[in-house]
Amino acid sequence: MRRSFLTGLLALALVLAGLLTLHAAFLALALPLLLYLLAGLCRGGEEPRLEAERRLNVTHAPVDTDVKVTLRVRNTGPGLEEALVEDILPPGLVAVEGSSVHLVTLAAGQSASWTYTLRGTRGAYALKEVRITAREHFGLVSTQQVIPMADKLFILPPVMRLRRVVIAPRRTRVYSGTIPARQGGAGVEFFGVREYRAGDPPRRINWRLTARHPAATYTNDFEQERVADVGIILDGRRQTNEFDNGRSLFEHAVLATAALADALLSAGNRVGLLFFSEHAAWTTPGYGKVQRERILHDLANATPGDALAFSQLFIPRHLFPAHSQLVLVSPLDVADIEPLTEVRARGYNLLVVSPDPVTFELAGLPRREPVMLAGRVVGLQRQILLGRLRHVGIQVVNWDISQPFEQATRQGLECPPAWLQAMSDGGRRA
Repeated sequence: MRRSFLTGLLALALVLAGLLTLHAAFLALALPLLLYLLAGLCRGGEEPRLEAERRLNVTHAPVDTDVKVTLRVRNTGPGLEEALVEDILPPGLVAVEGSSVHLVTLAAGQSASWTYTLRGTRGAYALKEVRITAREHFGLVSTQQVIPMADKLFILPPVMRLRRVVIAPRRTRVYSGTIPARQGGAGVEFFGVREYRAGDPPRRINWRLTARHPAATYTNDFEQERVADVGIILDGRRQTNEFDNGRSLFEHAVLATAALADALLSAGNRVGLLFFSEHAAWTTPGYGKVQRERILHDLANATPGDALAFSQLFIPRHLFPAHSQLVLVSPLDVADIEPLTEVRARGYNLLVVSPDPVTFELAGLPRREPVMLAGRVVGLQRQILLGRLRHVGIQVVNWDISQPFEQATRQGLECPPAWLQAMSDGGRRA
């Protein structure tokens, strides 16, 4: 209850007590309270009229990076004896230095400003309003003004540097890159031998073969290396990412997605992102640092939601034609085998990076014998799931999130598995 109401109620009680008992002492006690209440009501009551301006030193910042906020308020109305200015922060943001709340005295036309430092977890935050509560010195009457604002702050996921991500799509683009194109031309890896054509560099002539067959001149051919179309699919389904006690694999999946996007873009590829949650949302494919910022921006917005199985997954052919490379980041579910097999059957080369939900969930359970036995059973089921995916030609990298991503996945991402190397060699011979 407000102080003015309590003060008035107490003064009224004393006046009634004095009238009923005919004791002047009660009236004498009520008099200071009435004067206090009257003075407060005379000095306050008018609504504040202020203008506010907020400035952020950055609008996009990585996790664990300080963001400096400068807030300036200007009084365009009557003087304010006390004004409590609160910069309302959404959940997930905290002031680590300074304060988002400031108590000031503002005369008419006067301004005040201060700076504080924010830090937050990954996410997209809307800083919607500044709230001003004005009070007179007696503290009896308070009035409030809410100033709407439209500032946004994006806390981006951290990006771990991967040295290399090996992919082998059957379809590449015309630009020079790092992916073997299974075509002869300029490159560093030996591809084959062909008859000499006018314009071929003399240093490529195979003199030994030419000496053996003097009727023609032969030249060495090298395999062209080009860039590819790569679509990264982030699984945001709540049923595959979230577990009991509020534990979630989703932040780890976002971390892996950011690292993969950075590595593939650094290799010159054309990369797009599909976030599969309640709705499927594409980040249009692109190249370079600008595309990297777009993907990180969209990852900052990503939150898990209820979604159907991957059978509802639609891959636009105009963005990613058949034989392009797809990279799925997902804990996986048994029901995903059929739709992923269908994607592979359409001609897409598919790499699955899977944060291991079995080891993740076991880490949060008591280490009792029944729990460990159940964990072994579920672990075997997961090995069968991964084996079935590999059997249909899908490259799978299992990530135990107790280990750093770049370390745990180095062998699976930097060195192609034997079957993928054999497929690549077979395509090269063809």
